[in-house]
Amino acid sequence: MNPVQIPAEERLTNLVVALMATEIGLTKQQILENVSGYRQRAEAGAKQDALEKMFERDKDELRALGIPIETIGDPADPHDLREARYRIPQAEYDLPADIEFSAAELAVLRLAGSVWSTESVSSDAQSGVRKIRALGIDGDEPIIGFAPRITARDAAFPALQEGIDRSRVVVFEYLKPGDEAPTRRRLRPLALVDYEARWHVYGIDVDADAERTFLLSRIVSDVKVTGQSFDPALRDGAAERALAGLEAVAAAQSALLEVTPGTEAALRLGRRATPATQGIRVRYVDRHIFADELASYGPEVRVVEPADLRDAVISRLRAIAERHARPEGAQA
Repeated sequence: MNPVQIPAEERLTNLVVALMATEIGLTKQQILENVSGYRQRAEAGAKQDALEKMFERDKDELRALGIPIETIGDPADPHDLREARYRIPQAEYDLPADIEFSAAELAVLRLAGSVWSTESVSSDAQSGVRKIRALGIDGDEPIIGFAPRITARDAAFPALQEGIDRSRVVVFEYLKPGDEAPTRRRLRPLALVDYEARWHVYGIDVDADAERTFLLSRIVSDVKVTGQSFDPALRDGAAERALAGLEAVAAAQSALLEVTPGTEAALRLGRRATPATQGIRVRYVDRHIFADELASYGPEVRVVEPADLRDAVISRLRAIAERHARPEGAQA
């Protein structure tokens, strides 16, 4: 298989499987030689330096997702990481042993788990675990269900990930809220990050010569991966920078909401809200997207402030009301 055909998310899954299958950890060289996604690139002649940088980016991305990758250095010199070993301690990754579930909760978990199975781990991932055990490193309990059978992501995702993996500039048409026509963007893509259940691409806008974050759902064209390359070192730590930037935007703006107790709005918004005297306060990144969400709850939520968000929600609700009031077959 051509190495570029192995999706990055599968390579990350394989890396998680491998690092959880060992107690003593794996060296970087063992990972590059045995874990699917790295192994094929090495066999295709990829340079050692490029493979090591890929591993460092993957490690950073997994850590940004909350996966605890532990680095074990030389006991005599902990700062010497030339022969460092890496692992994911199951004690930190697994659920606490004292957690108990009711019959109803277990039923919900079984339903969610039906999307996952031992078959959801790719044959390459299983082969990687077998090879690691062949190195004389004992594995733990069988690892099941890391990759879901179903995925939901934006159409632009694969091409953007290819641009990141190959360090190539990408070109796409991007439609900002309020604009009548999209604008052409040229981007050095550095990281794809999931924030508030929406995918964003973070990189350097070539024309603006500045870091930018774009929402994938606003890309209105196919993404073209060009032949123009950039320094792969730019990707180092990019996921953390992207998430920090989104967090900073969310921290700078919040909405005061009154929500009807016991409703879907109360359940969903309450998960990311803080109590307030008049209701709840919810941080958000994008006013237009948040207005879409709030409008979808109908009378279950009322925006107290800020005014521009309240106006955006009202305009959406009025548009919905007008469409429903229009006689069937009438033109807008």
